[in-house]
Amino acid sequence: MDETNRMLEQADGSEGLSRDTQEGKYMTFKSGPEYFGLEIKYVQQIIQFQTITKIPETEDYIKGLINLRGRIIPVVDVRTRFKQGACEYNEKTCILVINVKSTTVGLIVEQIAEVAEIKKENILPPPSLGRAEKAHHKYVYGIGKVGNTVKLLLDPEKLLYDDDPADMDPAKKGEEE
Repeated sequence: MDETNRMLEQADGSEGLSRDTQEGKYMTFKSGPEYFGLEIKYVQQIIQFQTITKIPETEDYIKGLINLRGRIIPVVDVRTRFKQGACEYNEKTCILVINVKSTTVGLIVEQIAEVAEIKKENILPPPSLGRAEKAHHKYVYGIGKVGNTVKLLLDPEKLLYDDDPADMDPAKKGEEE
């Protein structure tokens, strides 16, 4: 986990570099047989899998809440969100902590792959064929070519808010009431 966070620190310009240095960089991870990428600007950190407190009567992909250094954040299982079927969590399973529109959320991913640089000219729109067969394609905004492989690039807003317009941040819900 420490090595992965070092990759993240180098990629996010935490050494005093600007946000411009993050452009074109993606944190890639495995879910099921496929590899996905999230723009590095959304990724705050990667933590080891930990105990999750379940929340009654929530969507099946929302696994519950974790306490991250005193901050309570919701956790989403990416496999379940993509309707890929359950898998057992193991030593490679981790939580990718992201921030989208001032909401911090943990994404349970099977395995972190790498920080990949994908230039704009190497990003293609997703194909329109067979989209109904793969529910997770509605979260994909592009296909990134990395060498001889492809990464499905995710729109984190759609991943978190599509079909779930309620704000997932429990702290914000309390403030609005």
